[in-house]
Amino acid sequence: MAGWEWDESLYSGSAAYYARGRVAYPPELADALANALRLDGSGRLLDVGCGPGSLTLLLATHFEAAVGLDADPDMLTEAARLAAAEGITTTRWVHERAEDLPAGLGAFRLVTFAQSFHWLDRPRVAAAVRGMLEPGGACVHVHATTHRGTTTESAPPHERIAELVREYLGETRRAGRGVLPEGTAGGETAIYCAAGFTGPERIEVPGPVVVRDIDDVVATVFSLSSSAPHLFGGRVGAFESELRSLLTAASPSGKFREQMREFVVDVWRP
Repeated sequence: MAGWEWDESLYSGSAAYYARGRVAYPPELADALANALRLDGSGRLLDVGCGPGSLTLLLATHFEAAVGLDADPDMLTEAARLAAAEGITTTRWVHERAEDLPAGLGAFRLVTFAQSFHWLDRPRVAAAVRGMLEPGGACVHVHATTHRGTTTESAPPHERIAELVREYLGETRRAGRGVLPEGTAGGETAIYCAAGFTGPERIEVPGPVVVRDIDDVVATVFSLSSSAPHLFGGRVGAFESELRSLLTAASPSGKFREQMREFVVDVWRP
């Protein structure tokens, strides 16, 4: 992502919306990883760029302890709240940038990146993570699109929502204080291989069909870095009002049904 630099405002204001706005990782994803990696409740998990703990909490019961690391303190506050609500007491939340790893965190049986790797200094972080894996450990990269699925006639009007965002924020995709005219970076395979990983072993889990209401879709929009609440400044209320009107017109019942895309997991070995 040439010309773009991370800054602390990337997801400013999004934490309160993220868990509701993003479709949850399904239990089948945890089951598939547990089977592939022979998880038996031992060892430690590190979830890098954990956000509000969406994957951390799903996998936590497969380990003795889990660490969620994120650069956004509000995301970690939300993660701690959700962990308490679920009665999960084996998680620790660390406010740190991934670029500061290993950060004295020790060794892990599994390190995960779920919709976070593209925001990082990837060669640096991949090399650091490889050195943090215990013998027999693995690194998992989750490819997922949890804010929208495939188009159906009863899905949220994603393109019209995108047009509304552009009306308020401009044609070029925003990200923190910068812009991403060409989107986020790809090419993860080359990064992992250059860091000394072997693989990947690929696991695919079908996406669910979900039914969502207007509040869910509003939360989805505000959960995105490209339409985080802070980007709208004093116009955030006007934007939300227009967004709700658009959604009500698209579905007078206030309900949307959508087939989510499959979850693709790459398992990398050191």
